[in-house]
Amino acid sequence: MSVWDWSVFFHNLVNPTILSGLWTTIWLTLLTLALAIMLGALVALVGRIDHLLTRGFYQGYVAFFRATPPLVQLVFLYSALPQMGIRLSVVEAAIIGLMLSESPYVAEIVRSSLSAVPVAQWEASKAIGMRPVTIMRWIIFPQALRIAVPPLGNEFVRQLKNTSLVSVISMTELFRATDNLTQANFRVLEALSVATIYYLGATTIWTLLQNAFERRNSRWFADAGKVETQPLAKTAAA
Repeated sequence: MSVWDWSVFFHNLVNPTILSGLWTTIWLTLLTLALAIMLGALVALVGRIDHLLTRGFYQGYVAFFRATPPLVQLVFLYSALPQMGIRLSVVEAAIIGLMLSESPYVAEIVRSSLSAVPVAQWEASKAIGMRPVTIMRWIIFPQALRIAVPPLGNEFVRQLKNTSLVSVISMTELFRATDNLTQANFRVLEALSVATIYYLGATTIWTLLQNAFERRNSRWFADAGKVETQPLAKTAAA
């Protein structure tokens, strides 16, 4: 048997099993990252409340889920919870597990982004009579979002790679689809090469999209800043 077979490689590139696994990897990444952003943002907002219980909850939540491996969390959800009478399907366990494992990292990103906005802006907004909810929505969040976009975009790559862990609980994503194929034809090198190309392709496309969004985001904030400073300049000149 030769070490490399080009016919097997090209066949694997369009193999329905691998393409189906690739699609599962993509939608699982996007869905769990979106859920993690919502959950992480909520946890971060709770952690910003100046109270002993909320600060303790935030620190404990982040410490627990960052200290335990995602693989352990997935296996616990799928294999240990049934012993407590809670049964999750493979898809449910995968979504919940990946969401929980990613949410503390998102919470830290959101918390640090909100903290990076100068406190003076909050105080100035309160001084002119704006309500806290209005301040967060129109003053704090837009500026924090600009800071948070790059690290949140990088989390896509982490989550994309973490999806391979759900193969342990028998969910057929890209890696498990590749593994199933190698067990059928024993051509490991070609199959793993195809999987590597698809992982690399997905991260490359995302990186290009992220860079384009960041450039557009920067131009938008620059234009907004010019619009805001023009009335001030006219007032000062008058």
